Amino acid sequence: MALRLGDTVPNFTQSSSEGEINFYDWAGDSWVVLFSHPADYTPVCTTELGEVAKLKPEFDKRNAKVIALSVDDADSHQGWIQDINETQNTTVNYPVLADADKKVSDLYDMIHPNANASVTVRTVFVIDPQKKLRLTITYPPSTGRNFDEILRVIDSLQLTDHHQVATPVNWKEGDECVIVPSLKDPEVLKEKFPKGYTEVKPYLRMTPQPNK
Repeated sequence: MALRLGDTVPNFTQSSSEGEINFYDWAGDSWVVLFSHPADYTPVCTTELGEVAKLKPEFDKRNAKVIALSVDDADSHQGWIQDINETQNTTVNYPVLADADKKVSDLYDMIHPNANASVTVRTVFVIDPQKKLRLTITYPPSTGRNFDEILRVIDSLQLTDHHQVATPVNWKEGDECVIVPSLKDPEVLKEKFPKGYTEVKPYLRMTPQPNK
């Protein structure tokens, strides 16, 4: 059965480019970005793994660990990682799961038979410290993923988990937020949003980002 938002993601133990990994133990109390690839030595994925390596300090700032998956074995990964480092001018600094038996691909519903039954689709999973699935985005093979967007979503999730706001269209760190419609008491609003807010409509109230 497909994983849905809010589900607890399944644990697994699998080999990787950095040795055997028990997913829950490895994740610890961090957020996790798990992103899947159909195979090693694929061109679009080569650029993606390189970009994630360059962005790793940004994920670290957000207490988010990154881990890739490809259906080839760990020995194959080592050769591919050398290519990634060379062509993308970086150093892959996170594990790449080896999923030759497709155990993890099946657990996380990465095989879409109507797309291609023989390879994983290119999905991003964002998982919170409670091991709950918070985001999935699935891309076609022809389109490289936008990891700046993944960072933006993590910023939004971490903000909205702790403040009674939502983030509007194209929001980025530091922009105004939307007050959730369930908050109506003027005294509560004054207490929670001391910077004030603008009522565009009774259901659309904008306030400066609360934690800035």
